[in-house]
Amino acid sequence: MRHPSFRPLLILIAFICLVSLPTSSLVSAQDDPQAPLVVDIQYTDLDDLAFFAAKFDVWEVDRKLNTIKAMITQADYQQLIAAGYHIEIDLPNTTLVNAPLKSLPGQRSGISGYPCYRTVEETYAAAESIAASYPELATWSSIGESWEKETPGGAEGYDLMVLKLTNSAIAGDKPKIFIMSALHARELATAELNARFAEYLASNYGIDADVTWLLDYHEIHLLLHANPDGRKHAEGGSYWRKNTNDTYCVSNSNYRGADLNRNFPFHWDSGYSSILECDETYRGPNPLSEPESISISDYVIAQFLDQRGDDDNDPAPDDATGIFIDLHSFGDLVLWPYGFDNTSTAPEPNNTQLQTLGRKLAFFNDYSPEQANFGYSPASGATDDFAYGTLGIAAYTFELGTFFFQDCPTFTDTILPDNLNALIYAAKVARTPYMTPSGPDALDLAVSPYPVAFNPQFTLSATIDDQKYQNSNGFEPTQVITAAEYSIDQPLWEAGVTSFPLLPIDGVFDEKEEAVSASVNTLGLSPGQHILFVHGQDASGNWGAVSAIFFRVDYAVYFPLVMH
Repeated sequence: MRHPSFRPLLILIAFICLVSLPTSSLVSAQDDPQAPLVVDIQYTDLDDLAFFAAKFDVWEVDRKLNTIKAMITQADYQQLIAAGYHIEIDLPNTTLVNAPLKSLPGQRSGISGYPCYRTVEETYAAAESIAASYPELATWSSIGESWEKETPGGAEGYDLMVLKLTNSAIAGDKPKIFIMSALHARELATAELNARFAEYLASNYGIDADVTWLLDYHEIHLLLHANPDGRKHAEGGSYWRKNTNDTYCVSNSNYRGADLNRNFPFHWDSGYSSILECDETYRGPNPLSEPESISISDYVIAQFLDQRGDDDNDPAPDDATGIFIDLHSFGDLVLWPYGFDNTSTAPEPNNTQLQTLGRKLAFFNDYSPEQANFGYSPASGATDDFAYGTLGIAAYTFELGTFFFQDCPTFTDTILPDNLNALIYAAKVARTPYMTPSGPDALDLAVSPYPVAFNPQFTLSATIDDQKYQNSNGFEPTQVITAAEYSIDQPLWEAGVTSFPLLPIDGVFDEKEEAVSASVNTLGLSPGQHILFVHGQDASGNWGAVSAIFFRVDYAVYFPLVMH
């Protein structure tokens, strides 16, 4: 019997020698050698897992049962059987990935069979509309070209476009959050979530107080389609993952291209990607070999300061700024660096800080918070490792939902609302992502009466809660609330701002969740809409994320005869 540790070598030899076995063991529906199979593979040890992570399109990893689910070719299947692995074909998913897409009755827009997901062109048109409708808030600009557009004489291709959202009327150096999507083309929910986030922000400016201050005092950069060439193939029903560079593998085959999420320079050569051009995890011939990854890297480096040393174990400072999020699917996961091998973690204190924010984000979308190489599988040359490892940015990957071509009801009812809340929170803490998530949240803000009544003051109430973490993977430390405060019209983080206390309604700060209130005096304020900023502090001295609420001042209510 072969020793398990030799199995990856045996498989590699089998690939090189092009071992050929009869296909009678395969389902008859898979007569096309280009057609993918979805399989469950039993692995033996971490060496096996490392090999599979490097070579195959791994969908899921179950470390308790030592199994992975992966999409492979028929040749892969034959060679794995020859190497002695136990494999079961997942017939429902194999049938699903090979089924052609069909438009629903009456469907006139969106991807065939999935009207909730806009095509590349429809997504770009929506972003252009935001920029045209909200010129003070939004700009829509190219950061580079796709492989097809850059290649002379090739297909038309696309520009890689970023939608930047911020109130341009308010100057100053603003903290930034960068959110990218659809780097892997088939992951339909990702670009739509990013586009819906943009639409939510633009349409709620001046209506929702949190959205308003986020756009006043932050920059939100959204790369909606990071791999538009590949996405166009996926819109036709292909489970396309890579870009469409046809200088790799066989020109115009279904397995050409490079895996863009293995093409970034930080630990590009750590072994958790493939050197074989036809593999779905092919990393490219060198880091940043692809125009898409070059454009993304250049843009991120231009937007964010380098806040970390060159050594892997150099932490970013506690007050480092900026957040990077790469939206993928699937798995219901919030992942953070490092993911480039089986063992490495981000240096302390950043590893603990990344975990804290990861658990906070996962509270909102109810995902499992995990380091990238723990519950999933290692990946070298990935975007989140690049953003943190190169610049010290707090970097995350969201794995949305339960499938690549996620059904529309699940997207609309669950993925969209849950992840909008997670992205709003991420934007809130972009100023100090290694500090603020340790503090309590300011929730349920309310003013009473509204609008301001005869007496020129009103009651502001809120809940300050230090317990909003997803603890499915460990437990985040929480503390008793010790303080809460608010400010009027000026953000609490600005130097010299006047703040006022909110006091516990029960008379004493002694719980991890406290109801608080304050009497707000409006005398001296101009008529019209104003904003209140609120945050709380815990017993460890951590001030949490700011939440805000609007109120109006109308002196005609106070002095109706004078103001008539």
